[in-house]
Amino acid sequence: MKILTDADLDKREFMAIAIDAITESFRLKSKGAFVAPPRHSVPFADKGNLVFTIGGSVSDESVAGFRVYDTFHGEKHDQLVAIWRAETAELIGIVIGERLGAVRTGAIGGVAIRHMSNPDASRVGVLGGGQQARTQLEAAAAVRKLEHVRVFSRSDDGRRAFALEMNERLQVPVEPVASAQIAVEGADIVLCATSSTVPVIEAAWLKPGAHINTVGPKTTAAHEIGLDVATRAGTITTDSLEQMNAYDKPFFLTGSPKESLVCDLAQIACGDIPGRRTREEITLFCSVGLAGTEVLVAAKIIAAAQ
Repeated sequence: MKILTDADLDKREFMAIAIDAITESFRLKSKGAFVAPPRHSVPFADKGNLVFTIGGSVSDESVAGFRVYDTFHGEKHDQLVAIWRAETAELIGIVIGERLGAVRTGAIGGVAIRHMSNPDASRVGVLGGGQQARTQLEAAAAVRKLEHVRVFSRSDDGRRAFALEMNERLQVPVEPVASAQIAVEGADIVLCATSSTVPVIEAAWLKPGAHINTVGPKTTAAHEIGLDVATRAGTITTDSLEQMNAYDKPFFLTGSPKESLVCDLAQIACGDIPGRRTREEITLFCSVGLAGTEVLVAAKIIAAAQ
């Protein structure tokens, strides 16, 4: 049995492996061979919650497992993912820490970028400076040949640190800028990974043909992307319609004309429907977290680590 921690997962090549695992998850999902019920949250009074996701495959090489993370009131939030080989009941491994979840989310965003952005997309605007913003950008670099990145976050020091780190990691020019508008204007790909409860970009800033990934808040009560962006988008997708509809608070498009038009990213990734219809179309991916995918990602990374 293999045990991995955050330090073991901090290898750039693991992002490509994670993107392949997510692509396989979508293929299995489209065939009805992927187990991924909506996440289950267990409250502990006013202390916070333990949140469980269960997932795996029922293919020839079945794996099964779970992920658990907390929302307790503390600075450290470790997660645990355990994976079994379904045919033999063998415990393959355990992954402990925060990075796997960010890599998994980044990889899902990478699949969206691969199938929804224009093939020659090379300029990226990043909103946010945390771990999710880092893995979203890392995934974008894994599926597109990037030429330039602009990043904006609320902290001047934070965005400068982000730019230095990601420039060195990806070998792509990353420029910290003074506003969200500067980051977004002219970008082929826009990555929104903030904790903002109000919109951080305006539809008017988007160039024709831009693709947007949003991984931050997206309920009617709090959303980092506004209805103006969704209104301008021709294609809108999410990684889990089931999870989108299982939010405690309604999805931010609930009650809008765009609500019924949200499609499943698995359909796009498997070629059942196009990710975009024209080069000029604005496309939007709303990440809600396809539960269970971290199990397949962890299994593939453990196999590579061995």
